[in-house]
Parts: sequence; structure tokens; C-alpha cells
Amino acid sequence: MHSDFHPGQRWISESEPELGLGSILHVTDRRVMAEFTAAGARREYARANTPLRRVRFRVGDTIKNDKNRSLVVEAVTERNGLLFYRCHGRDLCETELSDAISFNEPEERLFAGQFDPPQMFDLRFAALEHQHRQRKSRVRGFAGARIDLIPHQLYIASEVARRLAPRVLLADEVGLGKTIEACLILHRLILTGRAERVLILVPESLIHQWFVELLRRFNLWFHIFDEERCGAIEAVDPGKNPFLDDQLILSSINLFMKNEHRAGQTLAAGWDVLVIDEAHHLGWSPEAVSPEYALVEMLCRKTPGLLLLTATPDQLGIASHYARLRLLDPDRFYDLDEFIHETEHYREIARRAERIHNDQQLDDLLDQHGTGRVSFRNTRATIKGFPNRVPRLVSLEPNPSQDARIDWLAALVRNLSPAKVLLICRTQALVAAIDEALRQRIKKVKLAVFHEGLSLIQRDRNAAWFADPYGADILICSEIGSEGRNFQFAHHLVLFDLPLDPELLEQRIGRLDRIGQTSEINVHVPYVVGSSMEVLVRWYHEGLKAFERNLEGGSELLDRFGARVYELAQRFPKSKKTPQAELERLIEETRQAHREITERLQRGRDRLLELNSFRPKIATKLVGEIQRQDEDQSLDEFMLSVFDHYALNVEELAPRTYKLGSAGVLTDSFPGLPTDGLSVTCDRKWALAHENVQFLTWDHPLVTAALDLLLG
Repeated sequence: MHSDFHPGQRWISESEPELGLGSILHVTDRRVMAEFTAAGARREYARANTPLRRVRFRVGDTIKNDKNRSLVVEAVTERNGLLFYRCHGRDLCETELSDAISFNEPEERLFAGQFDPPQMFDLRFAALEHQHRQRKSRVRGFAGARIDLIPHQLYIASEVARRLAPRVLLADEVGLGKTIEACLILHRLILTGRAERVLILVPESLIHQWFVELLRRFNLWFHIFDEERCGAIEAVDPGKNPFLDDQLILSSINLFMKNEHRAGQTLAAGWDVLVIDEAHHLGWSPEAVSPEYALVEMLCRKTPGLLLLTATPDQLGIASHYARLRLLDPDRFYDLDEFIHETEHYREIARRAERIHNDQQLDDLLDQHGTGRVSFRNTRATIKGFPNRVPRLVSLEPNPSQDARIDWLAALVRNLSPAKVLLICRTQALVAAIDEALRQRIKKVKLAVFHEGLSLIQRDRNAAWFADPYGADILICSEIGSEGRNFQFAHHLVLFDLPLDPELLEQRIGRLDRIGQTSEINVHVPYVVGSSMEVLVRWYHEGLKAFERNLEGGSELLDRFGARVYELAQRFPKSKKTPQAELERLIEETRQAHREITERLQRGRDRLLELNSFRPKIATKLVGEIQRQDEDQSLDEFMLSVFDHYALNVEELAPRTYKLGSAGVLTDSFPGLPTDGLSVTCDRKWALAHENVQFLTWDHPLVTAALDLLLG
């Protein structure tokens, strides 16, 4: 496509023919500089890979000189690399040609000899067909995710993403994949052009985890914004709103709580979609509104799309749940007392819903009652396939000289190695104490810690080292390890202490007990006989069965029994006569209350949520459609043809898996290809098992960029 370059020669850009006739300005061994005077543009290309075509007019062609005079070519000669056209008895050097000459229209390209071979036409025609088919696909944005095809996740994503401006609460139980659902929704909205500006607000400890999840699974590159990033943007352009610098932004609400100016800037920036993770942290009551809630409420009013994520919608009571619903639809949820009154009548509605087999009638019922279309919550009662939890309660005799749990823990780590062990305890100080004690007892232990005293980057590094098959054997977490972090590759959980809140305990166990867990979960609970923790262990295990199955109604149970459990736990180790009879009564009352709460929840409102949150028939069709697309090898065939056209080096590593090299003639023109090449696969199972290989689908940026390149 190129020959020797000389300054003054006239070339045209095949990728940008609208620039008109270009002139070579400067040539080195590796680079070529061209100027397109008519467009006021300059371009620099790698000499071996330019998208330029030499302009050579033939005898009989009509050309224009730089005075815009039309001339007929009588003869063509070449001297010192430059073409000279004989017109009306004098020679016109190609440097004197009009810069406005272009070959943008079909007839202009045809008459100038600027046309492509039939193979290129076939490739562009195929690209148009594939592009048209994918733009119509109802699984666009879903099929391209590097995820297992979990029916309830795909159903929620499809149901929400088809709405013009979705505003929903994603409240699946811990471990069921709320983050994946939110990312699926965003991916489809962005690919279909319905969302361009997205703001995601998450706890600081989860920022990098969200960033990696969005990039690795969905190829969505979000920009992390903190005070340093905002300051750097303003240093370059003092008057600029930093939140207008990028379209996809990931941040923490703490940034705005520390700086009111930043809060004003993000309100002024304007967004298409707002995502709030761990939304139960937004404090609200009829008497008082937290600053975080107030800011989010203002953002919600200005933003068409809203996704709120929480695994514990009722953790802080019905008023807190109502507070989140009013962010989504303030017209529907306008009065707390009215909302409480409505919830008392859901049981009869649920019974009616069970008897409806007409989808439209069921849709109408769900729209008019309960939380309608704004809330989605799946539970383990409806989503099957979770592994068993195996409680391993370990009673230890008191040791006046040291904590008996430490020696037990050291022995456990030795015996289980190289199996991974996740330990969660309450405080950073306790993490440090356990860390030091274990290192004294096990000299070669591979140990990592995870607590709020570490920088976000160090936390991520420690979590990654724990995830490495050859990395840390045990990760010791403070309570922040119970929120958002996923460790389903581990099968042993040590609860070194216990929280008083049942739902917080469920969050801890949910770090392992989640979709993707492949083995039964061993829940190790060491406690010293006669200690405060014995009360909590027996209350949870005998009263609630909380170590062996998912717990429902945790917030109500805490309200009923929390004060008694705490008071008894405080007295238990100090009593000369252990109050066993009192503990037995507490356990029996708890067991009865748990049974009543569970039955009531099953009969009432949860059933309405289940009906709204998962339709197995629809989900099965979505999964089947994606599986058919996965199995269809037309993507492989098309992209191999594209790679061949652009002269990429392609090495087959495994079936449907390739190593793309960048040594081809035209690779500078190929977008998204790193200089050191790229490994890709069209096989979902291979992509899930090999994180270093890109999952190539019709949604992948490399594929969409190739379509744009061919059709641009």
C-alpha cells in the first residue's frame, strides 16, 4: 500500500479520505509526516504501516492546480520521486495540485483508480451484516461478559436494562451477584448508547475491586476519582469541572463529604446513570437525614438512571428500607406510615399472585402492590445450587497465660496447608495481634492481613496474594473484610469472634458462601468455655442455625434479643454460678421466634419480591440465546479474516484461542492491539479459567473497533 516517500509527494488517507489531498512534509527511517492543508490537519504515521495511498493521475484525467484551474493531463513523468503532469504544453509538478481534491465520493474514487479489491468488499459486507444483527440482539451487552451464565442475574439485568431510565434497588442476598447484575445493566446501556456518563459511588475499600471487576469482566474502563485526581485536572485547567474530564467515573462518597466544593461539582456535571453500592450506609430517619443521604438524594433528583445495591434491605429496619425506596421513586413512596400500612397487607396479595398464570395480569398486580418494579431480591430459597455449610465449633478450655484460640489456630493452619483459610475478626488491633502471634508459632507461614489501616492498594495486593494458588495460606481480615470482598476460592472460614448483629454474621459467611463456590464451606468457630463468646456461639448455632444455613429476619431478631444476648454475654464469664438455665431459655425463645419470623416472611412480602425478581422461563431463554451465540463460530471466522486482511500474525494456542502478534504490515491501523500482542479466546469456559486471555465476543472493544475501522 506504500512505496518510497519523498517530501512534496501527494497521498490520500484511506482511513480519512475526507481530509483531501495530503503532502509529505517529513520522512525518517520509521515515521512519515503528512499535511492535509484543505482540512488544516497533520498526521504522523509509522512508515511501514501507513493507511496512505499514492495519488497518480493518468493521461486524459482532469485535474486542478493550486489556482483552482481545471487542466487535462497529456503526459506523466517522474523526476526525483515527484510526478510531473504535462498540461497545455507545460509541466505541472504534483506539489502544485489543488489541496481540495478528494476521493470521498464513490465516483471520484472510481475514476481516480482509488478502489479496493473484491475481497475487501466482501469483508465490509460481512461486517455490515454482523453489525446489524448484533445491534438487534436482546443479549447484546450480556453475552460479552466474562461470567458464568447465572439465570437469575441475566433475568434481572434484562428486565432492568430494557427500561428507558432504570431506577431500581438490587437487593439479592449476600453471594447472589448484585455487582454482576449492576455491571451487566451498565454494559448494555453503554453499548446501546443509552448511557454515556456514569458515576459509581462505592466504599473506599471496594474502589479497586469494582475497577478490576468492570475492566476484567466487562472491558469497561472507569476512571478512579479522588482528591488527588481532581486537583491534578484543575492544576492544568483551573476553571474546569474535573468531573467533566471523563465519562465513566468511579469514586467514594467520602470524597464529597470531605469537600463541599467537590459535591457541588459532581451535582453540576450531570449524569445518565448513578450507581450506589452498600446503599444501606445512607442514614435516614424521619427526624434526621445524614449528609451522605442528602447528597445522594440531590444526585438522584438530577439523574435519570439509578441503581442502589444492598444485600440487607431490612438490616436497619423498615424506615431505612423506605428511605432507599423514596430515592428511587419519591412519588410512589411519599409517606413512611403509609408504606408501613401497605406492608401489612402483602400476605393476601401474595396468595393471589400465586394463583395467577397470565403474565400480563401478574405484571399489573406487581406494578400496583408491594415495591412494584423498583425492587429486586433473590434469596437462596429460590436460587438453588449452593454448597453446604459445615459448622465446626471448637470448645477450648481457658488458659490463664494466653488466648487458647491462638494455639488452636496455628495447628489448624499447619494441618490444612496448602488449603486457603479466611479469618475474620472485629478490629484492626486484633488482626495485628493474631498476625504477630501466628508468626511466632509458625516460622514459615505465608500470611496476609487486610484491615482499614492499610492503603487501598496494599489491601488489593494482599487480597490478590491470598487468591494466588501459590500465595498466602491465611488472610486475616478486620470487619471491613466482610463487605464486598469475594473469596469463594477458599473453603475454610474462621470466625475468631462474633458480631452481635445476625446480618453482619451472614455477610461474613457470605464472603465464601456465594455463587462460584465449588466445595462445602467449613465454618470454624473456636471459643473458650465460660467466655462471653460461648453465649454468642450457642445463641447463633442452637437458636438460629446461623452457621449452617442462610439466616432470614436478622434485623427483627436483633431488635428482640440483642440487648438480652449482650447483657448475658457480659455477665457470663463473671458469674460464679454459670447462668446456663437463663441461656437455655434465651435459646429456646430465639428458636421459636426465628421459626415464626421465617414462616411469616415466607407467607408474605418476600413472595411478591420473588415473583418480581426471577422468571425461570424467561431466564432460561436468555441463557439459551447466549449459549447459541457462544457456540456459533461466525465470530471466529470473521475476525480471522479481519486479522488476515490487516496482516496480523495469528498463532492458534488451543481450539478457538489465538495469540495475536503485532508484526503485520498494517497493524498500526488496527485499534486496541498492544505492541506486544494479545491472547484471545472465543470459548467462554477457557476465558473463565484463564484470566490472562481476553474473551472475544461481538461486544468486545477489539471487535467493535474492527467493525468501525472497516465501515468508517
